[in-house]
Amino acid sequence: MENKLLLLSERNKYEVRELLPDEEATNKLALYFQNFSDQTRIRILSALSIRQLCVNDLSCVLGQNQTTVSHQLKTLKDQGMVDCKRDGKILIYYVKSQSVNDMMMYALKNWGDSNYA
Repeated sequence: MENKLLLLSERNKYEVRELLPDEEATNKLALYFQNFSDQTRIRILSALSIRQLCVNDLSCVLGQNQTTVSHQLKTLKDQGMVDCKRDGKILIYYVKSQSVNDMMMYALKNWGDSNYA
């Protein structure tokens, strides 16, 4: 069975293929956006975009147990979205890149609760 182009010329088909991100890039993008598909991670990112917090404080603010918050923070840290610094025995977490805040604000403005945008 042969696929025939409906709207593209052969030249345009090759142009599109040349500009498409490769598999490694699309895998990285999928992992990045996967972080925005989990409600707990979104709430953690939202809280950390307001203020740097430790796991205990995040747990209290979000009403989640510390194990859940720690697990989600590890995922976000592994993806390079958050980082932490030590203050004595306490690890204080923060959003690592302004682009994460920008992405969330854009999404809230366009698809979220208009009270936040």
